Amino acid sequence: MKLFVIAAVLAVAAAAPSSYKPEYKAPAYAAPSYSAPAYAAPSYSAPAYAAPAYAKDNKYAGITVTSQFDERNLDGSSQWSYAQSDYTTREESQVQKKLQGVAYDSYGKATYEDVMGNTNKGSSYWVSPEGEKFTLTWVADEQGFQPKGDHLPVAPVHVYELPVAPVHEYELPVAPALPYKRTGLGYSGKSYY
Repeated sequence: MKLFVIAAVLAVAAAAPSSYKPEYKAPAYAAPSYSAPAYAAPSYSAPAYAAPAYAKDNKYAGITVTSQFDERNLDGSSQWSYAQSDYTTREESQVQKKLQGVAYDSYGKATYEDVMGNTNKGSSYWVSPEGEKFTLTWVADEQGFQPKGDHLPVAPVHVYELPVAPVHEYELPVAPALPYKRTGLGYSGKSYY
């Protein structure tokens, strides 16, 4: 019944004549008579600064980006890379992954739960001004940041032998016999307590 009443009201509203006049024109407004004020030229001269000499001193002015790639996916993963005319390259990719995380409630109790985190990996290659070639690869995941490269310092190798603790042979003393006798119901004899 309610639907019928609503439909009837809509039908009456649609059938009612409209007061819209198609010959209606929006009113025209006069353009503002505002003009910008005229300011007099300053009586002092602008300071003369030397132009920066970037182009003259920049020995890398001819380096350009020769290729570039960037991809962002709906699942949160991405990968990008670029290469330059001086043979410098860099590429990196990252993936979202479920990791074991620790959350603390308001009482300080730790709970372990799955959280989303990023794992990254990538590599870079460049040539130093002295002509030395460098390659760096890395992985960043739940184990931390792990860079690898021939130019990175390495912990020293253990080359000496650890001293061995001296071994002494001892004969343990024999305990003296206790002055009691064993019986079927328990122990009897002299008490030392």
